[in-house]
Amino acid sequence: MNLKTNLLVAALLAAALPMAAQAKPFKWSSASDIPTLDIHSQNNALGNGVHAAIYESLVYYNSQSFKIEPLLATSWREVSGTQWRFNLRSGVKFSDGTALTADDVVFSLNRAMAKTSNYAVYTQGIDKVVKVNDSTVDIMMKGPNPVLLNQLTELRIMSRAWADKNKSQEPKDIRTKDESFAHRNAMGSGPFMVKEWQPDQKLVLVRNPAWWGAASAQTNVTEIIYTPIKQENTRTAAMLSGEIDFILDPSPQDLARLRASANLKVIDGVENRTIFLGMDQFRDELPGSNVKGKNPLKDVKVRKALYQAIDIEAIHKVTMRGMSQVSGALVAPQVAGWTEAVNRRHPFDLAESRKLLAEAGYPQGFEVDFACPNNRYINDEEICQAVTAMWAKAGIKAKLRTLPLVTYFPLIQRYEASIYMLGWGVPTFDALYSLQSLTRSVGTGGDGNYNVGRYSNTRMDYIVDRIKTETDQPVRKRLLTEGLQLQNDTVAHIPLHNQIIPWAMKKNIDVVHRADNRLDWRLIKVN
Repeated sequence: MNLKTNLLVAALLAAALPMAAQAKPFKWSSASDIPTLDIHSQNNALGNGVHAAIYESLVYYNSQSFKIEPLLATSWREVSGTQWRFNLRSGVKFSDGTALTADDVVFSLNRAMAKTSNYAVYTQGIDKVVKVNDSTVDIMMKGPNPVLLNQLTELRIMSRAWADKNKSQEPKDIRTKDESFAHRNAMGSGPFMVKEWQPDQKLVLVRNPAWWGAASAQTNVTEIIYTPIKQENTRTAAMLSGEIDFILDPSPQDLARLRASANLKVIDGVENRTIFLGMDQFRDELPGSNVKGKNPLKDVKVRKALYQAIDIEAIHKVTMRGMSQVSGALVAPQVAGWTEAVNRRHPFDLAESRKLLAEAGYPQGFEVDFACPNNRYINDEEICQAVTAMWAKAGIKAKLRTLPLVTYFPLIQRYEASIYMLGWGVPTFDALYSLQSLTRSVGTGGDGNYNVGRYSNTRMDYIVDRIKTETDQPVRKRLLTEGLQLQNDTVAHIPLHNQIIPWAMKKNIDVVHRADNRLDWRLIKVN
């Protein structure tokens, strides 16, 4: 090898060293795994956040301002009250190298409206999606929709050719065990792509070499390794030992240790997610209850008795170690429609609870099934255990069963729980999203898609349907607030609190804390 060749090899090695030095893995954890890789199957916040690393939507929220910004669409305009036109970004490729076209957008939005999709709440108001040309799409509405852009932030785009090739034209139905290729595999246009997914063990993402946004990305992360760790003490130990870089949901009882570590930092923020209890108000008799021939939960007095037997301050101070925001509303303060009045709780009053039960015909209380997740929300199992003990003091004997996320959500969506826990974030930052999903009578187009207690109220249905197309903002705001107040007055659900989300991480990690408890993969830095 001559001198010239030696110098060339040395130069190439020197040029490669900085790139190798910049290669940064990001190892993170939380209590549960994502339920699916199918972007239109299970509307789950953790899954949606991970999906956003792989797939992209037409528009997205800016992580600092939470204003809508372009993503796969570079511009849009309202042609009329019922027609929106979107111009697609040029040069976008899926990770297999094929180009994004209007056909993929039309296919994906229609896929989100399929019967097996859990994303119809984000397509509410859409009549049809029309290809204008390869780079332009029109969304035709059934009526005016002031929150269409907010809804579109959660509707990610899939390659039509890939879905056709892999027989994944429709989303996986979460209520069944049937699987499609898109459930365990993914192929999007986002900054990362799936290298490996072993459910409940490990998900590995690597950089997408075809990503259109690479030149302007702020992240230096080349590999994302997600390890679900159900046990809180094990998760904390992994963080303290340096085994992982970031925890999305550190337990309140471990926060003091994490904050005291010289190698770690903790960032706090209120999430726009409300934790609440729902109740079966549909069945004529509750399975497993000692009350035969009728359903006590249909009686508003019983529902209010359950509500007023809960010492929410004790849960806030003891169970949550102060890391919660007590709520009487079904939405957090960041959400349009929230007011101080709708946030007012029915007071904790054990004597009043017993009185209401006696008036309803249950002076000795009754037995009831109570289902909760044990790895989805912060201290979810501990909260349910505390509530069970509180109800017992009023004579309500709740038979608590706790389940992991992957089995819990299909169970409640099959209506197999008499009382259940749910946490509901609001990606649109508008109360319609909650009222339509949780309090509207079960129907189509997202109506009641998580109303798994099957609450039904004709006034509520009227309010929700009015809000869908109301463009007069003062009128719309009054309707949103009226709906939230009606939810309170009829005790459709029992709100508990808004989650305060602490993120724990090594000091060399830079992230932007978001109110939707979601990492922006474009902004993560490992220093």
